[in-house]
Amino acid sequence: MNYFSYTLPVPDDGRRRLARSWLWLGLASLLGSGVFSVLLVLARTPYVQNVFPWVDFFHTALVVHVDLSVLVWFLAFGGVLWSLNSTPKYLAAGRTALLLATLGTLTIATAPFTGAGEAIMSNYIPMLQQTWFIAGLLLFAAGFAVLTLRAMGAIPPVGPWMEGAAALRFGLNTAAVSAMLALIAFAWSYFAAPEYLHGKPYYELLFWGGGHVLQFTYTLLLLVAWLCLASASNVPLTLSPRAALVFFGFGLIAVFFTPVIYYSYPVTSVEHIKLFTWLMRYGGSLAALPLSLALLHGLWRAEKAAGDGQPLRAALIASMILFGAGGAIGFLISGANVTIPAHYHGNIVGVTLAFMGLTYHLLPRLGFRAPPLKPARLQPWLYGGGQMLHVLGLVISGGYGVQRKVAGAEQALDSAGRVAGMGLMGLGGLISIAGGFLFIYVCYRAMVGKKG
Repeated sequence: MNYFSYTLPVPDDGRRRLARSWLWLGLASLLGSGVFSVLLVLARTPYVQNVFPWVDFFHTALVVHVDLSVLVWFLAFGGVLWSLNSTPKYLAAGRTALLLATLGTLTIATAPFTGAGEAIMSNYIPMLQQTWFIAGLLLFAAGFAVLTLRAMGAIPPVGPWMEGAAALRFGLNTAAVSAMLALIAFAWSYFAAPEYLHGKPYYELLFWGGGHVLQFTYTLLLLVAWLCLASASNVPLTLSPRAALVFFGFGLIAVFFTPVIYYSYPVTSVEHIKLFTWLMRYGGSLAALPLSLALLHGLWRAEKAAGDGQPLRAALIASMILFGAGGAIGFLISGANVTIPAHYHGNIVGVTLAFMGLTYHLLPRLGFRAPPLKPARLQPWLYGGGQMLHVLGLVISGGYGVQRKVAGAEQALDSAGRVAGMGLMGLGGLISIAGGFLFIYVCYRAMVGKKG
């Protein structure tokens, strides 16, 4: 039986230096989001929450935590992969993108300390209605736009399509196309939104279309990471690069319905909202489902991982479990309760775990030391296990009707079931925070000091 390998080459020139810098930005954003997440989880945990009576701070922490841990971290890691998957052309544009994104990230992270601002819990990109925060978001968006333009303008030849590296390059190219369509959707919504809208209704419409398309970008990057982790941890894959290339194509097909939806229905219409929801619900699995089945087949046949492959295998398995659980929970959603964050926490953490594992794999290839094995081996299970408890707690609480995006007395924890569910959520959140900080520690040990 033929087995196939999926390894992304790492160039030894300015592209590698650029990828290293994007990784630094991503890790810094995770560290910042971790600081806010400590306060965020404590503000919703029964009994402990009474120490945090300031609900407005909870919402502010939630906004910054989500934007740093999802938007900045995911797209910065996209910058790592797109920098490696590029020709040496337009390196100055790549450095400009990094500078803009870094300035934007610093501005977003410091915005809560520069003055009061109303927290708007809009989907995909929550907002603070405050000049400093908006300026930071615009700076980051400009950096993301330049990054995406370079990713599409410096695309290398895919190469022989029977090689695993070719399939990975094609997957990263599809993610860049998806990112560009997300930017177009954001701009389209901005110009199409009626002037009379303000506050949350405005930002919901502004980010709805582009936010859904960004999920396809994240998923395509996730699938690239899964294939890399599987090969790096010696999982025997019978999935041919030709089939993988087709699956990546399936993952991009749904994205091309974006302009059709915008042309067909106004951004304020119910049809516009529903069609993007259906697009993500049914189109998001076109690539993820068959590729995950192929990976599960390989994991079933694989021998126990050894040495440096252990943390990579752990990250792969934990990522697949969380991502699959998040997808399954999505079909349980009924009403505006905490089942919704349970769904997207599973998906988001699945992507994060894959990126964490791929970071361990890339560190020595980017010129750093190999991560210390013992904490790196523990970290995916600690982070993933805590997040699974967090998600289960939210699912239980959602069954009892606990509303999303509230804290303190607004949660109405007036029954044993609600208290137990949110207590499990808080415990899992704290465990996962420890796992997140352990990831930062492992990376710090590898990245600071003598280079590999």
